[in-house]
Amino acid sequence: MESTQAIDVFAALSQSTRLDTFRLLMEYEPDGLAAGEIARRLEVPQNTMSTHLAILTRAGLIEAERHSRSIVYRAVVDRVREITSFLVQDCCGGRPELCEPLVAEFTPCCSPKESSHV
Repeated sequence: MESTQAIDVFAALSQSTRLDTFRLLMEYEPDGLAAGEIARRLEVPQNTMSTHLAILTRAGLIEAERHSRSIVYRAVVDRVREITSFLVQDCCGGRPELCEPLVAEFTPCCSPKESSHV
């Protein structure tokens, strides 16, 4: 990932509604949520939500897919990997053992668990 792409990602996430939207979509991976449902859950007017979704899409953080009359948005997990890798690419000056605690932080969040939104 280039620095300019990373700046686009950070700029997209630097607004509270967009950050909340992205985190909500990460929670609902891999199924995603319809645009109207995202707006409802975050209590944001649909036209305002459309603008936020467009910014997140341009940054490559989410993608949309039409399902009948709805547009379903999903987080782009590969983009999360890219931005995380960008942030830690020079981690610990080439001494990966120093970064083990950082890597361990990500393991619990990705453990299988009961879904609370089935």
